[in-house]
Amino acid sequence: MSSTMIFVNLPAKDLDATKAFWSKLGYSFNAQFTDETTASMPITDSIVAMFLSEARFKEFTHKAIADTVTTTSVLLCLSAESRAKVDETVDTAVAAGATEPRAAQDYGTMYGRVFEDLDGHTWEIMWMDPSIVQA
Repeated sequence: MSSTMIFVNLPAKDLDATKAFWSKLGYSFNAQFTDETTASMPITDSIVAMFLSEARFKEFTHKAIADTVTTTSVLLCLSAESRAKVDETVDTAVAAGATEPRAAQDYGTMYGRVFEDLDGHTWEIMWMDPSIVQA
């Protein structure tokens, strides 16, 4: 079976600000698929966030773009290697202009925090104790 990739397409009000924000969190952009309307940000080898200017995003849908400042269209969750990395990532995001809409959730073997990026997209960063995951 071949590997499937996922491309998460997200509208961005200000693509340059979006790229600057994610760069502060340590991400880079694939120049081959990034231009003045699109920014391709690899998260892993098989997951890519595609930030599109709103005009470009509208080319792919007949629906209105959700106002993610007041509504939620999707919740995105990224795993982290440790509780400390969860805190580091969210603290860095907040320092770069994100908001943190709720307190951390600590379940002992799972720990997560959430931030909303510059466009209001919700990103949860979570750690799960690897000893509880069954192979």
